[in-house]
Amino acid sequence: MSGFENKRTRQAAPSPKKKPAAPAGKTDDAADRSPAAAARRAAILDAALHVFAAHGYESARLDEVAAKAGVAKGTLYLYFKDKEDLFEAMVRSAVAPIMGRMGHIATAPDVKAADVLRMFFTLFQNEVLGTDRKLVLRLIMSEGPRFPRIAEFYYREVVSRGIALMQAVARRAVETGEFSNDAAARFPQLIIAPLLMAVTWDGLFGKHHPLDMPGLLDAHLGLLSGRRTDP
Repeated sequence: MSGFENKRTRQAAPSPKKKPAAPAGKTDDAADRSPAAAARRAAILDAALHVFAAHGYESARLDEVAAKAGVAKGTLYLYFKDKEDLFEAMVRSAVAPIMGRMGHIATAPDVKAADVLRMFFTLFQNEVLGTDRKLVLRLIMSEGPRFPRIAEFYYREVVSRGIALMQAVARRAVETGEFSNDAAARFPQLIIAPLLMAVTWDGLFGKHHPLDMPGLLDAHLGLLSGRRTDP
C-alpha cells in the first residue's frame, strides 16, 4: 500500500490521568515546542529531500526516509499525515527562508532595482545552487509533468510569489528610468530564466564546464536593463 499506512491498534480508553494519543499528523503543543521534536522534524525533512531527489516522488519509500532520519517509520505519523504532506512540508522548509529574504530585498526602500536583482542573484547562487536546495528545483522540474499536483503546489508556494516580487522590482525600475525597456516588467520570467538554466546546467554539465555565475548574472542584468555592464 502506497503512502502512510495506519499502524495503530485498538487500545483501551485512556485513564483520566493520561492524555489521549494525538491523531496522525498531529502532536501535542508541548511536543511541538520541544527542541527534540523540532530537531527530529528537521531530520525527517532533510532525509525526505534526499530520498525524494534520489528516487523521485512515486518511488520514494517512506521507510527509507525514516531510516535515513534515524527514526521509526511510525514516528513519521506524528508529524505528517501522508507522503504528499511530507513532500509539501519538505518543499516549504527548503524555500521559506529564501522567499522571506527575497521579500525583504525586493521591498527595501531606496535601493536601486539593479542592486535588488544583484542581491537576489547572489542569494540564489549561495543558498540554492550552493546547497542541497537545488535538489528541490530539479525534482520539481523532473516530476512536475508526471504529478500535476506537485507542480501546482510549487507554483502556488514559490513561483507565483517570486514572479510577483520580480515584476514589482522591474516595474519600479521602468518607472524611474533605471531600465530602458519594459521587457522584464511585462515578462518577469525573463529575470529568473538564467537561474533555472543554471540549475539544469549544473546538474548536467557542471563537472565538464562550470558556469561563471557572477559573470553570467551580471551580463543578464545588463540585458534586462538595456545597458552595457562591465566585462
